Formats: sequence, C-alpha cells, structure tokens
Amino acid sequence: MKILLIGEKGQLAWELIRTLMPVGEVVSVDYPQFDISDKTQIADTVKAVAPDIVINASAYTNVDLAETEKEKAMAINADGPGWLAAACASKKIPLIHYSTDFVFDGTKKTPYVETDQPNPINVYGLSKWRGEQSIQQETGSALIFRLAWLYSMRGNSFVTKFLEWAKKYETIRIVDDQIGNPTWARFVAEATAAILSQAIIAEKPLYNWFAERNGIYHLTSGGEASRYDWAKRILDFFPQNENFIINEILTAKTIEFYTPALRPPFSVLNCDRIVKSFNTSVTHWENQLRLCLQ
Repeated sequence: MKILLIGEKGQLAWELIRTLMPVGEVVSVDYPQFDISDKTQIADTVKAVAPDIVINASAYTNVDLAETEKEKAMAINADGPGWLAAACASKKIPLIHYSTDFVFDGTKKTPYVETDQPNPINVYGLSKWRGEQSIQQETGSALIFRLAWLYSMRGNSFVTKFLEWAKKYETIRIVDDQIGNPTWARFVAEATAAILSQAIIAEKPLYNWFAERNGIYHLTSGGEASRYDWAKRILDFFPQNENFIINEILTAKTIEFYTPALRPPFSVLNCDRIVKSFNTSVTHWENQLRLCLQ
C-alpha cells in the first residue's frame, strides 16, 4: 500500500504521517517542492509516485487573509483539489480530502448534516465549498471529510494561541457566541487510518470500495462548545501552568472584535453518517482535549 500525502507541513499531516505508517508506505509532499495550484505538477507527481490512494491534507487556512488573497485561496482550496481529483480518476486512484464547517453560514440552530445546503459567509468557506464541488465533478471515488475547529499542539491553532495568551495576560476575553466542535487533529488522523484499513481488508479493488462510499462525511468531535467553553477547559486540563499569569477568563461577543472575515455563529456538525457508514466512534470534545493537553 503506497499513500501519497499532500500537505506534509500542516498539523493534520503531521498526525497522519505517524498514524498511517502501520497502514502503508507514506510519501509526503508539500510546497514548494509540490504546488497544488499547478495542474501539470499535480498530474506529474501522481504519475511518478503511482500511489494506491491520495490523501489531500493541504489547504489555505488563513480565514482573515483569504478576504484579500481570494485568488490564492481559490487556487489552493478549490482549483487544486479539482485537478488532483481528475488526476486520480484518470488512473483509478481513490482520494481522501478534508473540508470544513465554514461551508455553512451558521444560521441553523441544530447540528448541520451533510445534506444541508452550504452557504459560506467568507472567502475561505467559499473556496473550500468550491473544492468539494470540483472534486465531486471530477471523480466518483472520493471521501470528503468536513472537519471543524481543528487543533493540535503543533502549528497555529486556538489551543496554542490560548496557551501563549495565558503566559502574557492576567485577563483574557473570549467570545461565547461562536459554537462549534473543537476537534483534535490526532483523532481525525486515527479515524482516517481506521477507515482506510477497512478498505484495505475488503475483498475488492480500493477504487471500487471508495466509489461505493463516495461522498461527503462530517468528521468532528462529539458535543459542542463555545470558544469561551473551550478556553475554560484548556485552562482546566493543561498540566504545566506554572508560567501562566492568567487569573480570569471573561465572556465577550464576536461583534466586539473586528476581523476581516465573518465567522458562522453556529457551525456544529452532526457525525451520524460517518458513524453509521464506517462504525467510527466519535469521542467527546472534552475527552479529546484532555488527551491532547496531557
């Protein structure tokens, strides 16, 4: 089993590389050696590596900067995944791709399901939605996993940012009117590996197995939390806090902080479909966070 992993430097890819090692040989690539916005390079890389499966963990993830770098965000999140899907389809290679809860506008009051109509309210969300559409137009053998509020102890996430703030500020104000699923990157990697393992042991070609399950699935933690709830639990669960000077977390509202990009106020994802389809267990966000921090 040879796995081509795109996006080697990201926090999700870091977990995927280590989690997928027992599953197969992982060939990982990233910019500048590999440019997902280069159609020719995509086709050449897929041909040269000749993988059994491609996993795309690359993405343009700067939500605010995307508002002024729309062309770049679209190239990486929309055009590139479509070209990658086409290259995979031409050689009967299945694809795993990761999308986001930000494809939704946040006006729904109950967790979003896969059949809900996307309506992104920022460029980042729009680019990821177009990426989903591009993939589905080019291949019939792809699993698209929508993630939400991804974090790890590596890279730039809400968790690492908050831990730095806790060393600098005695009082921190965190919004309590953005609700989502804080999701640990390692959980996503382990779920991906488990699903891929199911495909490997099935008595049919990999491409066909994926084609039978082709589509979009929500893959997040269980439960839901505001960013304020999340911050409180980070402080509760983090074991090494002697360098912290924080003594209070206060609630705030999104409107009090200017950001170039709007955020959906409620983007909780319902994961029933992936649980039923792959017998995947979805652990509560607090359990994931505790494991990550400890």
